[in-house]
Amino acid sequence: MDRCSFCGREKKDTNLLIAGISGHICDSCIEQAHTIIEEENRGKDDFNIDQITLLKPQEIKNYLDQFVIGQDVAKKYLSVAVYNHYKRLIQTSQNDEDVEIEKSNIILVGETGTGKTLLARTIARMLHVPFTIVDATVLTEAGYVGEDIESLLTRLLQAADYDVKAAEKGIVFIDEIDKIARKGDNPSITRDVSGEGVQQGLLKLLEGSVVNVPPQGGRKHPEQKMIPVDTKNVLFICGGAFNGIDKKIAQRLNAKVVGYSASRDREYFNKDNMLEYIAPQDLRSFGLIPEIIGRLPVLTYLKPLNRDALRRILTEPKNSIIKQYIKLFEMDGISLEFEEPALQYIVDKAIEFGLGARGLRSICEAIMMDAMFDMPSGKITELKIDKNFAQQKLEKINLKILKAS
Repeated sequence: MDRCSFCGREKKDTNLLIAGISGHICDSCIEQAHTIIEEENRGKDDFNIDQITLLKPQEIKNYLDQFVIGQDVAKKYLSVAVYNHYKRLIQTSQNDEDVEIEKSNIILVGETGTGKTLLARTIARMLHVPFTIVDATVLTEAGYVGEDIESLLTRLLQAADYDVKAAEKGIVFIDEIDKIARKGDNPSITRDVSGEGVQQGLLKLLEGSVVNVPPQGGRKHPEQKMIPVDTKNVLFICGGAFNGIDKKIAQRLNAKVVGYSASRDREYFNKDNMLEYIAPQDLRSFGLIPEIIGRLPVLTYLKPLNRDALRRILTEPKNSIIKQYIKLFEMDGISLEFEEPALQYIVDKAIEFGLGARGLRSICEAIMMDAMFDMPSGKITELKIDKNFAQQKLEKINLKILKAS
């Protein structure tokens, strides 16, 4: 009678009995063997710093150039900071404590749609490390409506598939960091639970400490077992628009924006982009506390996108908007072509709406929506987008929904 060669069960006592050359194995033994193999491999697959594809700063910038147009200053700062950070991890893994290298957390200042999030996401893709984006506007102090500060690490753990060692070498991008600025210098009877309170809570994460992280979020599952995560090797990249900080920079530089001396100051200061002269004291006057500024030592800016940069963004990057549309139509057997006047028209509208690169996608979607809906079911195999086509499609919709508020 056929029986399992491992546990001895007869065929009638199993759900499935697989025959081999000189024996049999049942479904229960297969499951146990699979569990044993997973447990054995779990120790072998632990995160190893040697698995990181670490490039030199110039190579990092060249990689960023493939996906992000312009912003050479921000790319240079970001490339050096990331390179030094992962050299620090290599030093830690080799137990080389001759000189202690501090973290290179980064803060990016720039208008909306200039590429802050894209830069951070591209860096993480290049390094093959866990990466998460968190909006600072939803964070509050513990005990108040909103998300706990530890939720930053919860999302990083989820991105790392709960591999703690991998998460501890990951990257967290904190967007809208300017929205947690101190609301004012005047003392108030109410607590600033979503502003200065969040900044105080972020200090221990940015500097590096062991934080007990709730794997499913803090307040909804109070009975869950906490996971300790050490943040000393987590790279934090913060980004924000800091609307109005240009006035504080001008005030510090004593540069009059209007008045009789404006023409005299113009030869010293670039009024079109005051962010070039941003310094830590400007962040402090905006409302960030000195302690958090000290834990974000790398400060750089992103330039507003001009017409030429927006035009290049449409077609040059590997993941450019136009290339995506051409690929999508190609998958339906349709040849898609954009004429240059149509591209220039899209750029003009993006500048008019003031949404930067983010506005390009909204405008293109409005132009292409009818074609994307109708053509996959039709018999037309070619589509050429000219300026008249783009104008007609945009005039059909309410353009006010695209404009910046």
